[in-house]
Amino acid sequence: MNRRYFLAGSAAAVGGAVSSSALASPNDTIRMAHVGIRGQGNSHIRQVLGQKGVEIAALCDIDESVLNKRVDEVEKAQKKRPAAFTDIRKLLEDKSIDAISIATPNHNHTLQVVWACQAGKDVYVEKPCSHNIFESRQIVAAARKHNRIVQHGSQSRSSAALQEAVQKMREGLLGDVYMSRGLCFKWRDTIGRKPVEPVPAGVHYDLWLGPAPKREFTQNRFHYNWHWHWDYGNGDFGNQGIHEVDICRWGLGVKYPAKISAMGGHYMFDDDQETPNTMVVNYEFNENGKKQLMVFETRHWISNHEAGIGAGKSEFAGGNTVGNTFFGSKGYLAIDGYTHYKTFMGKNQEPGPTRTQGGSHFGNFFGAVRSRKREELNAEIEEGAISCVLMHLGNIAYRLGRTLTFESKTMSCVGDAEADRMFTRAYRAPFVVPAKV
Repeated sequence: MNRRYFLAGSAAAVGGAVSSSALASPNDTIRMAHVGIRGQGNSHIRQVLGQKGVEIAALCDIDESVLNKRVDEVEKAQKKRPAAFTDIRKLLEDKSIDAISIATPNHNHTLQVVWACQAGKDVYVEKPCSHNIFESRQIVAAARKHNRIVQHGSQSRSSAALQEAVQKMREGLLGDVYMSRGLCFKWRDTIGRKPVEPVPAGVHYDLWLGPAPKREFTQNRFHYNWHWHWDYGNGDFGNQGIHEVDICRWGLGVKYPAKISAMGGHYMFDDDQETPNTMVVNYEFNENGKKQLMVFETRHWISNHEAGIGAGKSEFAGGNTVGNTFFGSKGYLAIDGYTHYKTFMGKNQEPGPTRTQGGSHFGNFFGAVRSRKREELNAEIEEGAISCVLMHLGNIAYRLGRTLTFESKTMSCVGDAEADRMFTRAYRAPFVVPAKV
């Protein structure tokens, strides 16, 4: 593993910068394409519609019923019909497209970003940007080699409230910050068991499988429930939890852990799910001249709230507790979702600074597309890739059932060849993430 692709992106110079006049459109309009448009991809479309100087030029999805519906919706909203594709490779041949957003299943993210960078497109890619650690390296390498603007879908980094919270911790509000917790307590019912069945009409299943092994079609391996199968997803750790891991790492100001341990399992339900629905992962960091602890926890059913997160009127009210806590020598800080933080100071936990305000992650992306300055991105792909490495290490520790000792200089687990082999996967031709991007 070549560590140079993980070095701080802001420290590297951006060569070959171009101005907004280099956009394909003669009127400097950013021509945008969206790939994977059923769930989160539909949210991408809603966020981009109405953005000044941006046109949705094309849509792509392997499910023609979803594709046709979205094309009609976008045409109605922007008074111009976008082009339609089922194969991203065909879409990328269109030289008039400047940038794409990718919201396909996790196992397709890296390869599709590599293809897009090779085609000269800028990219907004959903979290997690990689399905394994090897892919975290390759996605950064592709962005660097082809000098592309690539934003990771960690939208919390564009929240004005969370930016302030991190700045307050940097300024010493909490004193010596020694620990952070990422919370992902979401009501997840059983997915049951679904039989093998014919591929639905209009679904291009081979394109959907992409790098993953060839398997018979079932509904539980398709729309959304793919998250709970190792072939395609990374469990709720890589679904919701990657946001909280990224915020933990951001707040602590760390990159790679020295030790990782994990315990959990798939409790209560007897169904097709492979990934754990309940898990606790511990990370020990020895950066910044001190030892710090980070804990991620996911629960799938009835749970308490913690530090007021999810209780009352918040974006996650109604049972879910999704957020972060940071603990220091002078107090603690709680982040509720992506737009709100509050602090509790001293032994008496007196109310401290608080703020509620979001931000535009796509707006930040489009600004960097025009300026050609990747350091302006709030979640530049290298930051996303590092956070994904932490998530992958946690899942590897869980699957192997032992503590990992990680060496960031060599990007390997000390004395654990079995763990290192899980840093990548066997790719199904021709959908292979290349060693040279």
